[in-house]
Amino acid sequence: MAYKFIDNYREQGARKQLVELLKRRGIEDKNVLEAIGKVPRHYFFDETFWNQAYKDIAFPIGDGQTISQPYTVAYQTELLHIKPDDKVLEIGTGSGYQTCILMELGADVYTIERQQNLYDRTVQVLPYLGYKPNFFLGDGSKGIPQYGPYDKILVTAGAPFVPEVMLKQLRIGGVMVIPVGSEKEQKMVTILRVGEQEYERIELDTFRFVPLVGDQAW
Repeated sequence: MAYKFIDNYREQGARKQLVELLKRRGIEDKNVLEAIGKVPRHYFFDETFWNQAYKDIAFPIGDGQTISQPYTVAYQTELLHIKPDDKVLEIGTGSGYQTCILMELGADVYTIERQQNLYDRTVQVLPYLGYKPNFFLGDGSKGIPQYGPYDKILVTAGAPFVPEVMLKQLRIGGVMVIPVGSEKEQKMVTILRVGEQEYERIELDTFRFVPLVGDQAW
């Protein structure tokens, strides 16, 4: 399959403006901002909509899914405090943009997507762009237990609750970031696993994600 990827001064300049916007909105982690500045977000859009790629908005990518708003991507990523070689489980590959941001930070990413069409595209596009995460097709609400435990877990869809099966895949000392609430609105939640059965939970700002669908979700 052939893809057309062009990254000229216009796109590069738009990324710089996006990074400045994210700074003004409160994103402080320099590594996260640098990653946002490196990954060409327009590559994850149909060429017809490239003019939308560097606006701070979510955008449909098909199959009822969206590529998350850049602020949301930066916000979630900042909460994870990614370190090089962190083993990260990403629930909801979607377009693959968030996956690339995690990999720019040095993470070893295990990413799962339930939509066949999105999966088929990302397994071709991301390696073409130089990103080679561990791809999985299936029900992300159950995580990927056979490859756990993980240093970090990132959920990119709104869950009705925190799946117990996912918590068990988090390494002691590890962090999970997950939006939890109704199908229309969620609170961003960070969970730190401090012991075999002990977790510290913090609720943060309100967001709107597409619903997490599966046996352990909607």
